[in-house]
Amino acid sequence: MRNFREYDIWKDSMELVNQVYDIVQQFPKDEKFNLVSQIVRSAISIPSNIAEGSSRTSEKDFARFLGISLGSAFELETQIRIAEKRELISSKVLNDLLLELISLQKRMSALRKKIT
Repeated sequence: MRNFREYDIWKDSMELVNQVYDIVQQFPKDEKFNLVSQIVRSAISIPSNIAEGSSRTSEKDFARFLGISLGSAFELETQIRIAEKRELISSKVLNDLLLELISLQKRMSALRKKIT
Protein backbone atom coordinates (compact mmCIF):
# COMPACT_ATOMS: atom_id res chain seq x y z
CA MET A 1 0.00 0.00 0.00
CA ARG A 2 1.24 3.46 -0.91
CA ASN A 3 1.35 6.35 1.55
CA PHE A 4 -0.67 9.10 -0.14
CA ARG A 5 0.64 11.65 2.38
CA GLU A 6 4.08 11.41 0.76
CA TYR A 7 2.93 12.34 -2.74
CA ASP A 8 3.61 15.96 -3.68
CA ILE A 9 0.50 15.93 -5.87
CA TRP A 10 -1.60 15.09 -2.80
CA LYS A 11 0.09 17.76 -0.65
CA ASP A 12 -0.28 20.39 -3.38
CA SER A 13 -3.90 19.46 -4.08
CA MET A 14 -4.68 19.79 -0.37
CA GLU A 15 -3.24 23.32 -0.48
CA LEU A 16 -5.30 23.99 -3.60
CA VAL A 17 -8.46 23.04 -1.69
CA ASN A 18 -7.61 25.67 0.94
CA GLN A 19 -7.05 28.30 -1.75
CA VAL A 20 -10.34 27.42 -3.41
CA TYR A 21 -12.22 27.77 -0.11
CA ASP A 22 -10.64 31.20 0.41
CA ILE A 23 -11.63 32.29 -3.10
CA VAL A 24 -15.25 31.11 -3.03
CA GLN A 25 -15.90 32.80 0.31
CA GLN A 26 -15.87 36.04 -1.69
CA PHE A 27 -18.59 34.83 -4.10
CA PRO A 28 -22.12 36.22 -3.79
CA LYS A 29 -24.54 34.20 -1.64
CA ASP A 30 -26.71 33.34 -4.66
CA GLU A 31 -23.83 31.27 -6.07
CA LYS A 32 -23.62 29.10 -2.92
CA PHE A 33 -25.62 26.21 -4.38
CA ASN A 34 -24.46 26.71 -7.94
CA LEU A 35 -20.89 27.43 -8.90
CA VAL A 36 -19.48 27.46 -5.35
CA SER A 37 -20.77 23.96 -4.70
CA GLN A 38 -19.36 22.65 -7.98
CA ILE A 39 -15.97 24.31 -7.50
CA VAL A 40 -15.54 23.05 -3.95
CA ARG A 41 -16.67 19.54 -4.88
CA SER A 42 -14.18 19.37 -7.76
CA ALA A 43 -11.33 20.69 -5.64
CA ILE A 44 -12.02 18.23 -2.81
CA SER A 45 -12.24 15.35 -5.25
CA ILE A 46 -8.63 15.81 -6.40
CA PRO A 47 -6.79 14.85 -3.18
CA SER A 48 -9.57 12.49 -2.14
CA ASN A 49 -9.16 10.31 -5.22
CA ILE A 50 -5.37 10.36 -4.93
CA ALA A 51 -5.75 9.11 -1.35
CA GLU A 52 -8.32 6.47 -2.23
CA GLY A 53 -6.34 5.24 -5.22
CA SER A 54 -3.20 4.89 -3.15
CA SER A 55 -4.92 2.23 -1.08
CA ARG A 56 -5.49 0.02 -4.10
CA THR A 57 -3.19 -2.92 -4.52
CA SER A 58 -2.74 -2.78 -8.27
CA GLU A 59 -1.04 -0.11 -10.35
CA LYS A 60 -3.99 -0.26 -12.75
CA ASP A 61 -6.46 0.67 -9.99
CA PHE A 62 -4.21 3.43 -8.70
CA ALA A 63 -3.90 4.79 -12.25
CA ARG A 64 -7.70 4.73 -12.60
CA PHE A 65 -8.11 6.86 -9.47
CA LEU A 66 -5.40 9.23 -10.68
CA GLY A 67 -7.45 9.55 -13.85
CA ILE A 68 -10.55 10.43 -11.84
CA SER A 69 -8.51 12.97 -9.88
CA LEU A 70 -7.17 14.44 -13.12
CA GLY A 71 -10.72 14.70 -14.45
CA SER A 72 -11.69 16.65 -11.34
CA ALA A 73 -8.72 18.97 -11.90
CA PHE A 74 -9.92 19.70 -15.44
CA GLU A 75 -13.44 20.24 -14.11
CA LEU A 76 -12.09 22.70 -11.57
CA GLU A 77 -10.17 24.54 -14.28
CA THR A 78 -13.36 24.91 -16.32
CA GLN A 79 -15.34 26.13 -13.33
CA ILE A 80 -12.82 28.77 -12.29
CA ARG A 81 -12.65 29.97 -15.89
CA ILE A 82 -16.45 30.32 -15.79
CA ALA A 83 -16.15 32.22 -12.51
CA GLU A 84 -13.72 34.65 -14.13
CA LYS A 85 -16.03 35.13 -17.13
CA ARG A 86 -18.89 35.84 -14.71
CA GLU A 87 -16.59 38.37 -13.00
CA LEU A 88 -16.67 36.47 -9.71
CA ILE A 89 -12.88 36.33 -9.63
CA SER A 90 -10.27 38.60 -11.15
CA SER A 91 -7.98 37.65 -14.01
CA LYS A 92 -5.06 37.74 -11.58
CA VAL A 93 -6.71 35.28 -9.18
CA LEU A 94 -7.58 33.06 -12.13
CA ASN A 95 -4.05 33.14 -13.52
CA ASP A 96 -2.43 32.47 -10.14
CA LEU A 97 -4.71 29.52 -9.54
CA LEU A 98 -4.22 28.22 -13.08
CA LEU A 99 -0.45 28.18 -12.67
CA GLU A 100 -0.77 25.83 -9.74
CA LEU A 101 -3.61 23.80 -11.21
CA ILE A 102 -1.97 23.22 -14.59
CA SER A 103 1.26 22.19 -12.88
CA LEU A 104 -0.73 19.73 -10.77
CA GLN A 105 -2.52 18.38 -13.85
CA LYS A 106 0.79 17.75 -15.61
CA ARG A 107 2.32 16.00 -12.61
CA MET A 108 -0.73 13.79 -12.06
CA SER A 109 -0.71 12.86 -15.73
CA ALA A 110 3.00 12.04 -15.63
CA LEU A 111 2.58 9.81 -12.57
CA ARG A 112 -0.37 8.07 -14.18
CA LYS A 113 1.67 7.35 -17.31
CA LYS A 114 4.64 6.20 -15.26
CA ILE A 115 2.71 3.56 -13.36
CA THR A 116 0.79 2.13 -16.33
